[in-house]
Amino acid sequence: MNAVPTVALNNGTTIPQLGFGVYQIKPADTVAATLAALEVGYRHIDTAQMYGNEKEVGRAVRDSGLPRADVFVTSKLNNGFHAHDDALKAFDRSLDDLGFDYLDLFLIHWPLPAVGDFVETWRAMEEIYRSGRAKAVGVSNFQPHHLRRLLDETEVVPAVNQVEVHPYLTQDAVRAFDTEHGIATEAWSPIAQGKVLDDPVITRIAQRLGRTPAQVTLRWHLQRGDIVFPKSVTRSRVEENFALFDFELTPDDMAAVSGLNRDERTGPDPDTFNWIP
Repeated sequence: MNAVPTVALNNGTTIPQLGFGVYQIKPADTVAATLAALEVGYRHIDTAQMYGNEKEVGRAVRDSGLPRADVFVTSKLNNGFHAHDDALKAFDRSLDDLGFDYLDLFLIHWPLPAVGDFVETWRAMEEIYRSGRAKAVGVSNFQPHHLRRLLDETEVVPAVNQVEVHPYLTQDAVRAFDTEHGIATEAWSPIAQGKVLDDPVITRIAQRLGRTPAQVTLRWHLQRGDIVFPKSVTRSRVEENFALFDFELTPDDMAAVSGLNRDERTGPDPDTFNWIP
């Protein structure tokens, strides 16, 4: 089994740098997909209340036979529960659905700047963290100006900021802000929903190395320090995405992939996204 490196978060918690995401995996398929990932060697699972498959993730972790402490599990607060007390109750539901007595990481999924005060939401996250029922807390899709408010008005620095990152959206400013303040950057949509896989720069590197474009892209993330959690329900792809630790990209390769940035999102803009399910 390849050894997955870990990243030390700002409170001393460690997270595997490579994980398995279950976004858009149907609940009926989630147990099998998650079990396959755990069998391949993944020890980091990323889910969310919004995905509707927390129960199945919890069942897969239990069915795997692995000790709970060996699997790092993240979930995220759904957009309809940003009020302080609602956030606390929603976290309780996540633990119940997962069948866990703690989460390794719990995130605010979106800042929703026009909906409510995410600072109030973060104060609920601080309470959850201090209770010990979340080993770490963080945010998702927060821009530097959102994070600056949290740093100025609250006490606990987010451990993680999970944002859309891929070669067409390198997020240099967000990543630099995160690094400056000791916040780890997690990359969702790391292959831009497949859009980068046909890019000639990436395919040329892949051909030279005898690797797939997905492997080259995920390796680029790892070498620049991103935490990534690709998703697939196909066992061969799950295995392919895990086989990243027996090759490296050269500095020229890294620069070439980074040079593909065109600030192109595949998902919503956090400054204008205010959707509540």
